Amino acid sequence: MDWQLSERERIYLRDLAARQAEIAALPLMEARRRLWYALNDAAPGAGGDVCPPVVVETWTFDRDFMPPGTLKCESDLGRRIEYPLLVNLRNYELIGDDKVMPDTYDIGWVVEIDEFGVEIPRETIADAQGVATGYRWNHPIRDIRHDLDLLRPAECRVDREATLAFQAFLDDLLGDLLPVVIRTNTFGNGMLTHRAVELMGMQALFLAMYDSPEEVHRLMAYLRDNALRIMGWAEAEGLLRVNNGNQASFGSSYNYTTRLPARALDGGPARLQDMWGCANSQETVGVSPAMFHEFCAPYYAAVCEPVGLLYYGCCEPAHPFWEDIRALPHLKKVSISRWCDERYMGEALRGTDIVYSRKPDPNYFAVDVTLDEDAWAGHLRETLEAAEGVALEFIIRDVYTVHGNLGKARRAVEIARREIARARG
Repeated sequence: MDWQLSERERIYLRDLAARQAEIAALPLMEARRRLWYALNDAAPGAGGDVCPPVVVETWTFDRDFMPPGTLKCESDLGRRIEYPLLVNLRNYELIGDDKVMPDTYDIGWVVEIDEFGVEIPRETIADAQGVATGYRWNHPIRDIRHDLDLLRPAECRVDREATLAFQAFLDDLLGDLLPVVIRTNTFGNGMLTHRAVELMGMQALFLAMYDSPEEVHRLMAYLRDNALRIMGWAEAEGLLRVNNGNQASFGSSYNYTTRLPARALDGGPARLQDMWGCANSQETVGVSPAMFHEFCAPYYAAVCEPVGLLYYGCCEPAHPFWEDIRALPHLKKVSISRWCDERYMGEALRGTDIVYSRKPDPNYFAVDVTLDEDAWAGHLRETLEAAEGVALEFIIRDVYTVHGNLGKARRAVEIARREIARARG
């Protein structure tokens, strides 16, 4: 790659990095770190004493948060470096939630993973504002009884030379301001049913549970083995870097904990047991708990077993499948979406050390130009009552537009903090 930046871009990027480093050193950021540690390290039954953090995930409404003209670099390389710096700075200045400003500049390994041995073409369509929003896959498995043999074990490759060259370039550019650090999650995918739907479609998967149950089990076993293959490859290659700090296991739920690594690393790379991992099964919202138990639970248990701590769930309701979810190895956080029975899950988690990771209804943000403050406050109070005495975090996500009104997000965070203070002191 051509590692060339104009002098103007170099000066500008260093100015951004210096500003990020300055904010990262503020006492406020240390206070936020302590907040996340307290939440994630709380002993069973003690989570109710921790002030719940509040996070707004912004990338889904980048049309408002990072509109055209926000990036100042002209080169592709400059914009690639600029984007995360500006996201961090704008979040601090415009949102004011409980994210901790990073004191490093993070990159990942350059890897190539051919997960299935077949391509899954994806078509997208833009919305009225020209943002690619709608999509569909062209599924390679048309008949599960005949097409499973198309699938191959995952093949993985890491380009260490390219990764370290980029790290060295960034270190020369920014390293005296922000150390340049390679970060990873676990590789390997814990969203097995998402992969199944990519390969064959949701309707076809649901029908196959009735018509071809043996083949569904074959598919799920293949997906399990493939995920474990990729995870094991990354561990064997020494690629894993412990994610027990300012990294998100899933959906902007931050990982600060003293519970990992599982044992001293002695300066070497992490193992899977030293890592946060994640899994979810949004696609099976339409199946019964009995079918989830048969077709999903054992395969999810297997891919969750190697990791040290687990974040489970996304938009699917947890309560119908709780008996299987609660049995997952190393469960530490569970997503409580807008479709979840909040009071059921509050009772289920009370007295445990599992974090109630609440995803408030994004419609309070996305539908109206202005925030209905009373309705938003009432919505939060319902959660605070349902999760009384439980370790709790608010992760506001899946907001696709704020209609240009970024002040709405900041005001929502202020109201959340007010309601938390009233409920938990």
